[in-house]
Formats: sequence, structure tokens, C-alpha cells
Amino acid sequence: MIKNIFKIIGGLLAVAVVYIAYMILFPVSPKGETNFEADGLNLQVEYHRPYKKGRLIFGEEKDGALVPFGKYWRTGANANTTFESNKDILFGGQKLAAGKYGLFTFPYEDRWTVTLSSSNDVFFAVSQPDPKMDVLKTTSPAQKLDPELEQFTIDFSQDSTSINLNLKWDSTMISIPIE
Repeated sequence: MIKNIFKIIGGLLAVAVVYIAYMILFPVSPKGETNFEADGLNLQVEYHRPYKKGRLIFGEEKDGALVPFGKYWRTGANANTTFESNKDILFGGQKLAAGKYGLFTFPYEDRWTVTLSSSNDVFFAVSQPDPKMDVLKTTSPAQKLDPELEQFTIDFSQDSTSINLNLKWDSTMISIPIE
């Protein structure tokens, strides 16, 4: 009897280990990283990249949107997204000291509120971070993307006046100027 219980427990443990290993090796939302380097400035974003998979991404909660308007979003999947700069910069027009920050958003139909937090190491950042740890909050207008993007993507672009941190998914994009 005891041997059978140990066999069952051992079998369940083996299945759990295999499942966890599979999820680590083949995540549903793979890890992404984007970098920008110029004139000694190094910017880096680490995030996880979910897919649309036919779902309503941004919209009203009552309509079943994955990311409801006006609600906290960890800005990706799995762990919270991090933003890191090796120099002091202007992020969305506001001073930001060099360092590594958690990047969180509150999407709305016409704009997004972007928050950088000193809390930057949260795995499965499901709950809203402590606002006392917010370092910076800025707003960026939402723009339409055409064509739509299946997978959540963050990248950098540069124009004549600034570097832009771009967050893109489905038919929506925001750009945050960095100087």
C-alpha cells in the first residue's frame, strides 16, 4: 500500500517536472529583448512576447478584451517588462536617473499611461505594483497600426530629435520619446 502511494507521488512529481521543463524550454510567450546603443548611451528592454491568437487584445472588459482599457497591464506576459538605461535621460519628457525599472502600462483607446517603477524583478507580475515605488509616469498617444501585429513587439526607432521606445501589438502602437 505504502509503495503504491510513493509510486503515485513519484509519478505526479515526474509529470510536474517534465511540464515545468517544457514551459521553460518552449514558452507560450517567448522572451524578447531590444537594445539601443549610440554615443555611449545603452538602452535595453526585456519582456515576454504574447501572441494575439484571434483574441480581442485592447478594448472594453465587458467585451472580453485581454487587455481592458484603463486597467493595469504588466506590458507583456510572464514577468514584468524591464527598461534599463546606463545614463540619465529624459523619458517621455521627464528626467529619469540611470538604472533598471519595471515598465507598466494602463492602455486607453486614445492614449496610454506608462509607469516606470523601482520594482523591476517581479515574475508573474499579475497584481498591480505598489504606486509608492513609481519613479515616473507619462502619457503617450495611441496610434493605429496597419497592418496589425500578431505578436507583441517592443523596439526602438530614431528620428532627428529623439529616440523612441515603441510598444506595438494588434492594431495599436505607442511611442515614448527618449532624449
